[in-house]
Amino acid sequence: MRYNRILLKLSGESLMGDKQFGIDNKRLSSYAQQIKEIHDAGVEVAIVIGGGNIFRGVQAEEGGMDRTHGDYMGMLATMINSMALQSSLEAVGINTRLQSAIEMREIAEPYVRRRAVRHLEKGRVVIFGAGTGNPFFTTDSAASLRAIEINADVILKGTRVDGIYTADPLKDPTATKYDKLTFDDAYAKDLKIMDMTAFTLCKENNLPIVVFDMDTPGQLMKLMQGNEIGTLVHNK
Repeated sequence: MRYNRILLKLSGESLMGDKQFGIDNKRLSSYAQQIKEIHDAGVEVAIVIGGGNIFRGVQAEEGGMDRTHGDYMGMLATMINSMALQSSLEAVGINTRLQSAIEMREIAEPYVRRRAVRHLEKGRVVIFGAGTGNPFFTTDSAASLRAIEINADVILKGTRVDGIYTADPLKDPTATKYDKLTFDDAYAKDLKIMDMTAFTLCKENNLPIVVFDMDTPGQLMKLMQGNEIGTLVHNK
């Protein structure tokens, strides 16, 4: 396998599938099957998932709600998605642990780095919920932070498109795809891959990012097998 330990970052919006809101069970099952494939091949898998299919703190602020309050609501949304994904993974026979940055003893373990690493070493998939536990930080920042803490080899950012383009390929048919980029190139071109905090964390800690299409079954395994899937962002 190309990587031994990965942090898979999924957006909440991706769980909607063809719906306008909430969770598409078919999409959830597809993700669980793809994760099972690489898990069964021996890859240690940690996951961070957003909450945008349910609630976004930034949108709440635009509507007049206090940003801090809205961000905490967004963290709760990530826990709903994390629990849904945990259930789907366990339905296909994978042992999982859900750790929360906000204490919720009845449904999740508190986040403890050493315990998370031990779970991974024992072959369990670990899902990190509730972001960083702090307002004003996105789940991209949480993914970067957790990946660094657990010494992941890479962040795999699963999206609806097959990589990073010069423009939005869904809106601009002339957009062209990058196969590889340096962090400095991405800064210079002002590409919106992750928020700046998350992106800088990865750059400073030499943690590569691969942006790829998670909605096409089989892509995750191909990536693990060394195929040139998606776009790789790395230091020189």
